Amino acid sequence: MGNKIVNYGVPSFIIVVWMGINIFLFVWYYLFYDRGDNFFYTRHLLGSALAWARAPAAVLNFNCMLILLPVCRNLLSLIRGSLMCCSRTMRRQMDRNLTFHKLVAYMIALMTAIHMVAHLLNVEWYNNSRQGVYDELSTTLSDLADMENTTYLNPIRTTNLNPQQIPLYFAFTSIAGLTGIIITLALILMITSSMEVIRRSYFEVFWYTHHLFVIFFAGLVIHGIGGIVRRQSNMEEHNFTLCKDQADDWGKIPECPNPEFEGGPAATWMWVLGPMIIYAAERLLRLIRYVQNVQYRKIVMRPSKVLELQLVKKGFKMEVGQYIFLNCPAISQLEWHPFTMTSAPEEDFFSVHIRSAGDWTDKLIEIMQKLPEGAQGPKMGVDGPFGTASEDVFDYEVSMLVGAGIGVTPFASILKSIWYRFKDNDPKLRTRKIYFYWLCRETHAFEWFADLLQLLEKEMEQRGLWDFLTYKLFLTGWDQSHADHVMVHFDEDTDVVTGLKQKTHYGRPSWDKEFEQVRRDNPASVVGMFLCGPAALANVLEKKCGKYSDVDPRRTKFYFNKENF
Repeated sequence: MGNKIVNYGVPSFIIVVWMGINIFLFVWYYLFYDRGDNFFYTRHLLGSALAWARAPAAVLNFNCMLILLPVCRNLLSLIRGSLMCCSRTMRRQMDRNLTFHKLVAYMIALMTAIHMVAHLLNVEWYNNSRQGVYDELSTTLSDLADMENTTYLNPIRTTNLNPQQIPLYFAFTSIAGLTGIIITLALILMITSSMEVIRRSYFEVFWYTHHLFVIFFAGLVIHGIGGIVRRQSNMEEHNFTLCKDQADDWGKIPECPNPEFEGGPAATWMWVLGPMIIYAAERLLRLIRYVQNVQYRKIVMRPSKVLELQLVKKGFKMEVGQYIFLNCPAISQLEWHPFTMTSAPEEDFFSVHIRSAGDWTDKLIEIMQKLPEGAQGPKMGVDGPFGTASEDVFDYEVSMLVGAGIGVTPFASILKSIWYRFKDNDPKLRTRKIYFYWLCRETHAFEWFADLLQLLEKEMEQRGLWDFLTYKLFLTGWDQSHADHVMVHFDEDTDVVTGLKQKTHYGRPSWDKEFEQVRRDNPASVVGMFLCGPAALANVLEKKCGKYSDVDPRRTKFYFNKENF
């Protein structure tokens, strides 16, 4: 139990608080509408479906207030920067922004489903009451606005259509009904296109459908204007406990004047206005950055169809492991794609390595391959940089870096920065040990990164710091001819694949063995585990961090960090 507190304590507490607020809002508003005296006549028409519709609406307001905040990247980077002097545990929560964004989205989907089903029942019961299907009181309440000097309770006022067509007519002609349909359709499209299989294979579909959030929020703000859920407004003049059984005498005796009703004011805008302004400021800042000039310093086509772009932008400053968003108008005016920077803060340019992984990247690589040598590439918009978990790598005494395939990019920045810091004898470097693991399916992927590792090998050797960096490269895919070639050159001093002194491993790491080794070599140390790789590997490593951590300050603790963007 104790080792889980190390990695899951704070995020679990945040989720418990969030869930507690959701439960409180649901219960509070359920009881408000289920017990409130001014909703007595409304409940008579709708029953418990009234409370079941309104309680989820309150939870929806709360979560719609939250949903935009985790994707306000500049806001998160600002908060992260302000926490640099504080606990790294709090900074790590900023790196779980997309996880929280998804949790909030799931809650919105669940509450929308409950809200929608309850209102479908409400419309049916409103219609039945209007047709006189139920008791005398329901009919009298539904007929109120047909008489002079009365206000309506039942929002269905149409009587000259086929009763079976009235609910559909009401849904498409009322503000609440029409906006409700639009909101629900937008939400369904956004959620379905966010599924992992679609997001990975058809990123453009995910990108464009996710921008339906503009329609979603516009409909959300308008949705409550119609005020179809109405309450009694003359409680003092019309006492329902006395008058509910005297519907025939309403307006005829002084004790029972006609009940008057009013719709509640639209409240959603008060919940979402602040986050909408913050997000609008985010987009404005992106536009400002987009128009700033970006120049190409170098364009290199690496093996395995990996494109390296070295860019220069006035006033651009970065930290290790940060990422940027790129936009190429020649491909699409609207699409922005995230890429981790592979350059170090000490360099006078910033670089990204882009792997062929979809329509946008394929088109960009195709454009760059057709350029004459030395020519500038197409206009490129750059938004960022934005903070990630890897920024904290030098805050740990010991760091474990794990990259899978192109996921090595944030660690290229880190290892380059280490090389510069050793070269400049930086006294602020507090990290005393780094373990680096890189998993690749094919040998060509190692080539563009081997040069950097060779530089580091040479630097460590000259300074007598062989123990500072331990790296292991794992080849997870090979054929028999490659295996035979390795066997022939096995006794050579350098690796046949990378040219490094450290030999390449074949297969996948035994993570239990690796964690045991790190814990044994670094007793009483705080170890930061940093991953840029697939979710399946993240699940494995996160569990290992929990398994091999101990709350005892005299023992080793592993903190899991994952790149999310």
